[in-house]
Amino acid sequence: MLDLIIYSGIVFLGFMAIMNPIAGISIFLTLTSSENEEEARKIAYKSVLAAFIIVFVFVIAGHLILKIFGISLTALRLTGGILVGIIGYDMLQGYNSNVSKPSTETINKSMEEEANVAYAPLATPLLAGPGVIITAMNFASKGLPSVFITIVSFAVLCLITYYCFVFGKKIKQALGTSSLKVITRMMGLILAVVGMQMFIEGIYDAIKGFV
Repeated sequence: MLDLIIYSGIVFLGFMAIMNPIAGISIFLTLTSSENEEEARKIAYKSVLAAFIIVFVFVIAGHLILKIFGISLTALRLTGGILVGIIGYDMLQGYNSNVSKPSTETINKSMEEEANVAYAPLATPLLAGPGVIITAMNFASKGLPSVFITIVSFAVLCLITYYCFVFGKKIKQALGTSSLKVITRMMGLILAVVGMQMFIEGIYDAIKGFV
């Protein structure tokens, strides 16, 4: 039981680090700057719901997807470890990696085209980008309990993200720019550790496969 509680904490912190809803507030506010409060709430709801559905599908059908493309879990962990590690390193430097965060060009293009920003770039790549999907598949690869923990942890984080978006202006004013940068760097450190752990597991699996 204690192991499951500890693992739940690891999964939640991993998702919290890579999604970083606090840092995503600025992007959400930019994309919804021309919307009224009600419309902004709808966009926030649609974005977290879409993100949850995307991750849910990959968690449930992840092994099948890997099998169809002939990808091993070892390859997923090695690639995921490198990818997540790069995102964490960028965050440690105070940058928003284009792998997990939409670029300024993407944001401007979405606003100009009046696209449904709830799905792109908010749901993906901001909330459910490649890094989140690979991390979720890796967390859920350790048996049925890990699948349940991964889904519940991500659902809780989606709920937290929704309220971060809805009350984004107040949160940003309360924390300030400096605090947001500190939080981003802290999340980057956690994410770099998660990426390293994933990579180590991949190396271990690869060595075990040759023995």
